[in-house]
Amino acid sequence: MRYRITCILQDLHHERIQSVGCVDQTGNQHRFTEAEAISLIESNQSTFYVERPDGHPVEVFVETSSEGHKFLKTEADGERPNNLLSLPRCHTQSPVVVPPRTFTPARSHGA
Repeated sequence: MRYRITCILQDLHHERIQSVGCVDQTGNQHRFTEAEAISLIESNQSTFYVERPDGHPVEVFVETSSEGHKFLKTEADGERPNNLLSLPRCHTQSPVVVPPRTFTPARSHGA
């Protein structure tokens, strides 16, 4: 499967990507953690790319840091800022808010 990355979620303290929002060839939306995307690329199950403003696709691949940590990176295209880090932030789904429970004592319990 081929996915176009349209947005990212970053770690608040580092430039590390936590997850990517994608669209597949049929228009369905997906969200993958960085580890999931890396696994899909390394197992040759999927490819990822970003689209520059001029419509030119830029391939995403897996890079390994000098400390041995894997991360997503785009092929060098001479553009600044970084293609992945310049993507918009993905919308996070709001957590389900559960109202606090209230207890009403039964009349049989002396209330």
